[in-house]
Amino acid sequence: MIRPIMYLVALPVLTIYHGLKAIIPGYLRVPYRPGGVYDQAGRGWAKGLIRAAGVKVTTVGLERVPIDRSVVYVSNHQSLFDILALAATVPGTMRFVAKKEFLRIPILGRAMKSAGQIFIDRKNLAKAFEAYEEAAQAVRDGLNAVVFAEGTRSHTGELQPFKKGPFVFAIASQVPVIPVYCAGTFDVLRKGSLWVRPGPVTVYFGEPIPTSGMTYEDRGALLERTREVIMGFRVDAGEEER
Repeated sequence: MIRPIMYLVALPVLTIYHGLKAIIPGYLRVPYRPGGVYDQAGRGWAKGLIRAAGVKVTTVGLERVPIDRSVVYVSNHQSLFDILALAATVPGTMRFVAKKEFLRIPILGRAMKSAGQIFIDRKNLAKAFEAYEEAAQAVRDGLNAVVFAEGTRSHTGELQPFKKGPFVFAIASQVPVIPVYCAGTFDVLRKGSLWVRPGPVTVYFGEPIPTSGMTYEDRGALLERTREVIMGFRVDAGEEER
């Protein structure tokens, strides 16, 4: 009982504290740099909430991620806790591709914008692909990006159909795709709830999938290859059936 209460108390406190650590430099136009104030704010927020929830996050395969070039992480999405687990474990400078509705959340939305998170309008396909193109340029310029292949969180914990947009984005970036599976997050924090249930979370990182030379026509093949790896991790985690 105490951990859910600790998490609920920590959520607004840490969001305000770490949010201001991104918002104030944003207003002051402090430039982005690897490991700078924006990276520190996001990672500190995520690690603080994970500790408050009493959740242990472990990684498998992190050594597969290249550290000498940008990548696009393509992950499943079972829970808001996926965001915390990834923000706490993904190495280097990373930004999420998030739905624009996050901008409406007080403090958090402003902090995300200040930190350079990438927002898409899922209801407007043309604007969404425009945002993907801008994000692809940022990745080509040295940023790592995290995108959720399903587009939205699962209500059941089952893996949902993958959207093609993230793979168009990855191909436009011309950097390797890292398939990622967040296991255990659905049981920790389910969609529509803020009541955490402490438990183990494991983040699986796959081998890089090259996109160099791929074109728009290859998006379906890249989707299937990435999904196959993620499904394999799902089996490894014992979550292939619910």
